Amino acid sequence: MNVIADRDYEFICRQVYERSRIHLGANKKEMVSARLSRRLHQLGLEDCHAYCRLLKSEDGKEELAHLVDLIATNYTNFFRETEHFKFLIQTVVRDWKTERRLKGGECFRVWSSAASTGEEAYSIAILLAEAFADELSVRWKVEASDISSRVIEKARLAVYSGERMQLVREERVRRHFQYGVGNWEGFYRVRPELRAQVHFHELNLLQDRYPFERGFHVIFCRNVMIYFDHDTQEQLVTRLSEQLLPGGYLFVGHSETLTGIRHPLKVVLPSIYRKPLSP
Repeated sequence: MNVIADRDYEFICRQVYERSRIHLGANKKEMVSARLSRRLHQLGLEDCHAYCRLLKSEDGKEELAHLVDLIATNYTNFFRETEHFKFLIQTVVRDWKTERRLKGGECFRVWSSAASTGEEAYSIAILLAEAFADELSVRWKVEASDISSRVIEKARLAVYSGERMQLVREERVRRHFQYGVGNWEGFYRVRPELRAQVHFHELNLLQDRYPFERGFHVIFCRNVMIYFDHDTQEQLVTRLSEQLLPGGYLFVGHSETLTGIRHPLKVVLPSIYRKPLSP
């Protein structure tokens, strides 16, 4: 593994921050070194100093996108942090169904805002497909986004190894996935009818505008804020809150908290927050 010199690491940190607002402290140096090692081999570069020269060159902008991919991409699997999915169905969807019967309803909308390779978004879609299976008049949609074009391509492909499926019950595998054969044995693909309900976007959460015309009943933004400094966290939570409909919920990672961040949301449970029904 190539060890990054302090000066080169500081340069890489600045480049990543300016591109993505991801804050890499001194404690991330070993992680960055490990993730860059394979990229250096792919590019035929001898060390991180040569990589920094590449970032400064005419090809640097394109390579910076690869660098952010390396830093931002996390391992994930289906139904990770299971309690959030239970709350989504047992509380949020249940209450929305009651409200819809009383008032008539709009499309139920969820945003997986840091979707990575898609497991979170498809987990949500599986639950909504089951929750609304007997209510054909109900419309629902999952929007999903990530800063990485590479992982978005994988998410749209929707093919997963058995390792990623460990928390998916066998009945759900049979119902919502196609089994791979031949060279694809041991892999699973989300069925077309479920894929059609999930729309993926390449998106930076700190970009000027989001491509959504309507608000959301639920936003998942899990294990993202750990990469940001305090001011960026505050800015992000404010922006996500604006995307929530009144009474909508924000889910953050179990290891994350909004404590110390100014925001308009109310704590429901640790890592679950709700936008007030009225100002």
